[in-house]
Amino acid sequence: MAPVALALILGWWLVAVIRAQHLPRPSLWLHPSQGVSVGDNVTLRCHLPWPVAWVWLYQEGGWTYSKSKDKQQDAAEFSFISTSREHAGTYRCQYREPESAKISEQSDPVQLVLTDHSFPPPGISLRPEERVGTGTNVTIHLWNKGFEATFLLHKDGCSAPVQHQDSSWGGAANFTVFGVAPADAGTYWCSYRPWHYPHLSSPLGDSVMLEVTPTPAPPGKSDPFFQCTPCCGWVAVSLHPVCMGVVAGNRNNQTPHRCQRIVPCKSGDSTGEGLGRCTRLWPWSLLCH
Repeated sequence: MAPVALALILGWWLVAVIRAQHLPRPSLWLHPSQGVSVGDNVTLRCHLPWPVAWVWLYQEGGWTYSKSKDKQQDAAEFSFISTSREHAGTYRCQYREPESAKISEQSDPVQLVLTDHSFPPPGISLRPEERVGTGTNVTIHLWNKGFEATFLLHKDGCSAPVQHQDSSWGGAANFTVFGVAPADAGTYWCSYRPWHYPHLSSPLGDSVMLEVTPTPAPPGKSDPFFQCTPCCGWVAVSLHPVCMGVVAGNRNNQTPHRCQRIVPCKSGDSTGEGLGRCTRLWPWSLLCH
């Protein structure tokens, strides 16, 4: 009997896998996609490739929601009226095809991050505070009231945070922009997400303005910095013939837009001065050998 039972179990598992492989995966979207606070209304919309009978919405580590869907609709909506902290989290959706009862794979995850105004807004400052010239190193200092948290740096014109960093003891973090270029200029804010509530965010704090004065290139030399769009990651490109070309990718996989600039520097350092064998991916340094 044991071989027969094992064969039946393997057969059921194989059928389930085949069924899932034949159904396109649904997609899940948030409306609105950002800027949702505790107490606001939000809708999670599961987009479907064809009419289905049932749709499930799963909250990771939390609730499961289900609903039947009208065959004339290409999406199923799950709305939360007056959201609470418990609604924050990671969600996926899945559907069942009516005729064959096949069940699809789950959609890619979507994060519902809620701004909680019970958290005090963070502070932010620039060092140096005055207008700086191209190539200067600038530190953006962030702090809160002692929360252990992940700080997120926001820049005017960028829909997603441009950088994030875990706080040190005492609830503070520093972001250093090495060798600023005109594209770094702009208005910056920050927020934080407490470690114990990773899907809850503080409100944005006060802003700071980074002003960059372009430094003229020396006679006979072209300016090595190229103006690029203000969002949101850097790609380092080597000027040395041995390692010419792109040598590093984006700094934040969740940021959809990229810009590029050439960063020359001396061999063995990351100062951004002169020409040499090293290249830099902001905010880290990378050497070509």
